[in-house]
Amino acid sequence: MSELFSPALSGAVAGLGVAMPMGAMSVLLLQEAMRHRRTAVAAAAGIAAVDLGYAALATAVGPWVASRVSPVEAWIRLFAAAVLLSIAAHALHRSARPASSTPPAPPPPGDRPPGDGTGSGGGAGGAGAVRAFGRYVGLTAVNPTTALYFAALTTAQASALTTPATAGAFLVGVAAASLLWQQTLVALGAFAGRRISPAARAWTFRLGYGLVAAYALKIAFPLPDLA
Repeated sequence: MSELFSPALSGAVAGLGVAMPMGAMSVLLLQEAMRHRRTAVAAAAGIAAVDLGYAALATAVGPWVASRVSPVEAWIRLFAAAVLLSIAAHALHRSARPASSTPPAPPPPGDRPPGDGTGSGGGAGGAGAVRAFGRYVGLTAVNPTTALYFAALTTAQASALTTPATAGAFLVGVAAASLLWQQTLVALGAFAGRRISPAARAWTFRLGYGLVAAYALKIAFPLPDLA
């Protein structure tokens, strides 16, 4: 079991790195939780499912790619680290701009479309949750940064994900961390609503991409031999 702990921990850090930055999807999820917690729980699962799907695809392809270029494995790691660092640097640069205003308050009950999962009608049941899951899967899947993030990460870590067990442990870590964070946002949205300040959102954004940057430095070393 001890040999699975490291890839599981790596997966958890990777999952938090992609999930914690509070961008547009996090704001939407908070708004969903403010309206109806049940649909927000399904929406959070949809976001985590996409993170897991991209991670699984990258885990399947990354080691195969890396095995074909093993003579330059150190350079592959360095390139992947550069990609991750550029993602983190770009995001952290954007986070230095003035924070946006807090999410708008949910519309009053009379202004909500019927069956949106916010009332006691049919939309608040399983159908509303299924629709929320599908909607957030679609919204998250169109973000190319998530795919690029996991592709760079898993290609650089190919030597550590060579068996089904280690790859599975990595994916469990990704899924668990992503789902836990998204469900934490749901709980915060349902409990705190608009009391979550722009400053708090900005710091989670910075912390998440700080994890990405730290992960990039971890996989960059040891540096390629220039001799």
